Amino acid sequence: MNAPAPPSAASPVSFYILGVTRQGKVFRPSDWADRLCSVMSQFKPGGGGPQSHLTYSPYVMPDQQGDLKVVRVDKEIAELESLAYKFLVSFAVDNDLQIREIAD
Repeated sequence: MNAPAPPSAASPVSFYILGVTRQGKVFRPSDWADRLCSVMSQFKPGGGGPQSHLTYSPYVMPDQQGDLKVVRVDKEIAELESLAYKFLVSFAVDNDLQIREIAD
């Protein structure tokens, strides 16, 4: 059985990056979601500012689903910066993390 194709910048969708690999192993380090969201903190409406690193982007937010850490990626980040969207998809694919599309 093939895994679903990852989202593309050509037709972006909102999705979760789950903190578990396709083989079911929990992704480490345990603060990966916070780190990833911190890297994306500059991508905000109106752009980043001198204090932009102190808050997360509204388009890339850490979350929990039960005991599982996840990152919620809003498709709006693709309009703001398509390379940021591609980076997030690549991060999930490169680390073999599960991606779950969010119905709009």
